[in-house]
Amino acid sequence: MKVLVVNCGSSSIKYQLYDISAQRAVAKGIVGNIGEEDSYLEHQVDEQVFRQAIPIQNHRSGFDIIINTLLNKERGVISEISDVCAVGHRIAHGGSDFTESTLLTEDVVKKIEKIIPLAPLHNPANLLGVSEAKRLLPDVPHVAVFDTTFHQTMPPRAYLYALPYEYYEKYRIRRYGFHGTSCRYVSRQAAKLLGKPIENLKMIICHLGNGVTLAAIDGGKSIDTSMGFTPLEGLMMGTRAGDIDPGVIFHLYRESGLSIDQIDSLLNCESGLLGISGISNDMRKIVDEANNGNESCQLALDMFTYRIKKYIGAYAAALGGLDALVFTAGIGENSPLVREKICNGLEFLGISLDNQVNKNIEEAERIISGKDSTVQIIVIPTDEEQMIVLDTLSVAGLTDQDLPD
Repeated sequence: MKVLVVNCGSSSIKYQLYDISAQRAVAKGIVGNIGEEDSYLEHQVDEQVFRQAIPIQNHRSGFDIIINTLLNKERGVISEISDVCAVGHRIAHGGSDFTESTLLTEDVVKKIEKIIPLAPLHNPANLLGVSEAKRLLPDVPHVAVFDTTFHQTMPPRAYLYALPYEYYEKYRIRRYGFHGTSCRYVSRQAAKLLGKPIENLKMIICHLGNGVTLAAIDGGKSIDTSMGFTPLEGLMMGTRAGDIDPGVIFHLYRESGLSIDQIDSLLNCESGLLGISGISNDMRKIVDEANNGNESCQLALDMFTYRIKKYIGAYAAALGGLDALVFTAGIGENSPLVREKICNGLEFLGISLDNQVNKNIEEAERIISGKDSTVQIIVIPTDEEQMIVLDTLSVAGLTDQDLPD
């Protein structure tokens, strides 16, 4: 019995086939640059990666290629399409309508369509993926797993903006938060690693990748998070500015001659680590260049870690204490220097890093706090796809004995 996980974007389709009995992904891949001359398929089975330049005119042909690849006698992992028992779809935005994962009925699809103004770049592509996957697999349950639902437990004092209340009522302008699937998975794994009930834990999740989310988790529930109405709010990111004075937007509009769309692009695509360093949004390159004396890269690194440190202090106050500080995603999992710079100076909160253990990358999930640390500092590799699988199985109505531990 296998579950297909689909993450459909505007120009790519990421997929993963999860074997329930083996409790692991047996294949994963991407069809990329859809509609472009350099479109391609990348397919991985175990450690073997197959990459092929192939014409992919649209999402329909992309899905056909994925299914045919999974069925391929040489590099496929299923003998017939009926081996797939359910499909889990990552949906970027569920608005305030969806507080949990749900079966993709016609009514649910219509509700997601109404939310498109909240995620105009993502939800249309996600829904296109639903349509094409249902075309190929019409007789199995399809489940929507939203990136926003985990944060729907935030209280109004955390999710509302100090705008006239009518704008929330009329336009649903509020903090929604993102990376919720990752935060939910990582918080559960952290509780398991600590051997404590998640209901008894106060933790801060640091999802540090090209996109950055910090989330305050109390008893397994999100009470605050850094991203807001859009993923632009919050921390400095790969290409996003994060928190700025909103007056900057009006000043740029009046003084620079930039249009609103150009300012939108500036804040989302040209800022953050890329904008400050002037060379890259890749933290690995920025660290290398900073070590070689590049002052702009050093500044980008310092700004990135300083702002995260400020949020940790704020969220520790909001939680009224802290049991665990958890790092995840590309930078969070793989950059000892970033973790060190964030933790240094937070000893007054009970956060004390073991620098030697912090640099040890032999174990994927590991505790890296020092012996005198009252807060456990943890590294947990995120696995959003496994969380989507678990939700898909649950919503599809499979029994507990079919679920991975």
